[in-house]
Amino acid sequence: MFAYPIELIADDNGTFLVTCPDLPEVTTFGADEADAALRALDAIEEAVAARIAGHEDIPLPSEAKGRTTVALPIQAGLKFVLHREMLAKGLRKADLARRLEAPASEVDRLLDLRHPSRLDQMEKAFEAVGKRLDFRLA
Repeated sequence: MFAYPIELIADDNGTFLVTCPDLPEVTTFGADEADAALRALDAIEEAVAARIAGHEDIPLPSEAKGRTTVALPIQAGLKFVLHREMLAKGLRKADLARRLEAPASEVDRLLDLRHPSRLDQMEKAFEAVGKRLDFRLA
C-alpha cells in the first residue's frame, strides 16, 4: 500500500545504516540488508505513529527510483490514510469521536498503528470523514 524508499549505506563494520528520505527522523541500522529492512519498517512505523500522535502531516512515499522499499502493513496504511483525511478536513480526534458517537479511547485505537482495529470499525471511521473504503487486489 505505502512503500517508503530507504537508503542502505554499508558501514565499515559490516552493518548497514538505514535512512528514509521521506521521513528524516528515521535512522536505524541492521546486521545485514534483510535485518536493516526489518528495522527500517519498525522505525518508519514509529515515525508515522509519532506524527499521528502529534497531529502532523505524514508525507506520502516518494518514487523508489531503484531504491529498496519498505511497505507499511495494510492496517497501518489504512490508519495512515484516516489520519491524512482527518487533517485534510481539519478534524481532531474529538471531532471524529462525536461523528462516530464513540468514546475518545475508541478513536485513539483507530489511529494506533499497533492496535488491531476491526475492518467494520475502520469503514465507519472513513464514512465519518466522508470517504468509502474500496477493495482491490493487485
